[in-house]
Amino acid sequence: MTSTTAATTPARPVHPVRRWSQLLVGLVLYGVAIGLMISGNVGLDPWTVFAQGWSRTVGIPIGIMTVLIGIGVLLLWIPLKQRPGIGTVLNVIVIGPVIDLTLLVVDTPDALIARWVVFLGGLALLALATGLYFGAGFGPGPRDGLMTGAHARFGWPVWAVRTGVEVTVLATGWMLGGTVGLGTVAFALLIGPMVGVTLARLRLPEAPRRQRGSVRSTDASHPVPGGTGGGA
Repeated sequence: MTSTTAATTPARPVHPVRRWSQLLVGLVLYGVAIGLMISGNVGLDPWTVFAQGWSRTVGIPIGIMTVLIGIGVLLLWIPLKQRPGIGTVLNVIVIGPVIDLTLLVVDTPDALIARWVVFLGGLALLALATGLYFGAGFGPGPRDGLMTGAHARFGWPVWAVRTGVEVTVLATGWMLGGTVGLGTVAFALLIGPMVGVTLARLRLPEAPRRQRGSVRSTDASHPVPGGTGGGA
C-alpha cells in the first residue's frame, strides 16, 4: 500500500533557484571536463575532435571554436522547426570559455598513466555535468537537439542520425588534426552508461512550463559536449 501511494504521489515542484543553480554548475563543470580530456591527450569525443581540428587549422582557441560550432549547429534547428530552451543557448555560450580557462591552468602530463588519469577524471566529471545540466530541464544541448529534431522532422531513427553525424565530424576533425586515440574509444563505450546513472539521479521533476514546447532528447548516450562533447 505504501509503495503504491508513493508511486502515485506527484513530485514536489523544484525551487527555481535549485533548477538554475544545477543548470549553471553543470555547464561550468562540463567545460572543465572537456578541458581535462583535452589535456589528457589520449583521444577525444567526436565533436571535440571536430572543434580541435578546426581550432588548429584556423588558429583560434578551441573554446571559441566550440562556441562558433555550437552557433552553427543551433542555426540548423531553424529548418527543423525546433525551438531552443534557455539551457540550449547557455550551453553554447558558457562551455567554450570554460574550456579555454581550464586549458590555461591544466597542462598535459608527460607520463602516459598521468594523462589517462586526467582524461578519465574529465570523463567522469563530464557524466556528472551532463546529468546536472540536462536534468535541470531547460532544454537539450544543440547537438542532441539537432539529432532529435531530425528524427521529429523526417522520421529518421535517432541512432542513425547520431551515428552519421558523429562519424562525419570525427573523420573531419581527425583529418584536420584533431586528437583521435584510445580515449575516443573509451568515451564511446563508457559515456552512455555513465550518463544513464547520473541523469537518473539528477533529473529534476516538473520542468518549467515554458520549456514543454522545446525539443527534448530521448537519448542521453551523448552529452555533447559536445557533448558532448564540446558542448552537448
